[in-house]
Amino acid sequence: MPTEHAVTGKVWDSPWYRVRTDRFEASFLIGEDEEPDTVCDVDVFVRLADGSRWCATVFTVAAVQRLMELWSHTGEAMGGRYFWCSDELIVRDPGVDSMTEVIAGLIDCGDFSHIFQRLEDEEDDDEEPDGEEPDGEEPDGD
Repeated sequence: MPTEHAVTGKVWDSPWYRVRTDRFEASFLIGEDEEPDTVCDVDVFVRLADGSRWCATVFTVAAVQRLMELWSHTGEAMGGRYFWCSDELIVRDPGVDSMTEVIAGLIDCGDFSHIFQRLEDEEDDDEEPDGEEPDGEEPDGD
């Protein structure tokens, strides 16, 4: 059953595809050759309404299966016998909309903080996924 949440905006902000809802903003790092409707392996950064920031890598079941099949031929991960990724979330369906619904559902049921990795506060991070760059100015010494 899909979780009810109001999507208030979707926008490309290269290299991010951002989805804003009434409870969070999710920034998906989609590759150049991928589309938001079909992406199946993506890093996502989430800013909750309280300002906290979180991240995870989202895979579809099919993406994991493809990787394991590839690795069975390349020898990686013991010939594709296992799959492991820190802060991963495996979902059934591809696409940003589906992944956004899962994120909303995880927040609703309380599992979000068990799956996503919490990031440090914004002022401690020079690589902000919301497109803000450090101003590069020297402190004025006051």
